[in-house]
Amino acid sequence: MTKPLFFDDAYMRDADARVFAITDEGGIILDASIFYPTSGGQPGDSGTLTWQGGAIHIATAVKGASGTIILIPAEPNPLPAVGAIVQQSLNWERRHRHMRVHTALHLLSAVIPHPVTGGSISLEKGRLDFDMPDAIANMAIIENSLNKLINCDFDIGAEWIDKSQLAANIKLVKTMLVAPLKGAGRIRIVSIGAGKNIADYQLCGGTHVRTTSEIGQVRLGKVEKKDNRNRSVYLHLNI
Repeated sequence: MTKPLFFDDAYMRDADARVFAITDEGGIILDASIFYPTSGGQPGDSGTLTWQGGAIHIATAVKGASGTIILIPAEPNPLPAVGAIVQQSLNWERRHRHMRVHTALHLLSAVIPHPVTGGSISLEKGRLDFDMPDAIANMAIIENSLNKLINCDFDIGAEWIDKSQLAANIKLVKTMLVAPLKGAGRIRIVSIGAGKNIADYQLCGGTHVRTTSEIGQVRLGKVEKKDNRNRSVYLHLNI
């Protein structure tokens, strides 16, 4: 199993690790990873690996079997040997923009009180699909509410709960089609705000910024009707 270092510190940009295995397709598995693997609509991280006598660009990261994370090289260059110590370095600007968009989508799910059926994250925008048969009457009100929450500068944190706690709080599952992130019998919860000032509290396995003000102002884009019940709402970073 690859230790997911991004859960402990999403701002870790560099870290050493040991090569655990090389897949038949040339993917690199480390014993610990700062690279987030593609999951929950958030793209896998890119960056570089360096080691004594070599270096390689990483195009993305994906989930492997048995809790491993597989780093996918961007080009067919020589790979590090199994057992070698490598230094990981993230493409930080790309990761940070994903974190900003991801956190903003949490707040979007708070101001549009409908179940989420899907979504996606990119460098400049994000999308949430809602089980929402009727159109939103005034998107300007939604956008204003969203930016007010961002301006509150809420702290963002994460915790792990067990299955019994989840069963007692099943409303935490906002995304209808995505299974909760689980690890060693625990389930990860991300909170925006604290105490009586909770803006959002839900299951999530992604990476997020430390405070909502770090997102910056956002604007809402088009709303697409997917079918009789589902509508996609697009959100854009201003910078």
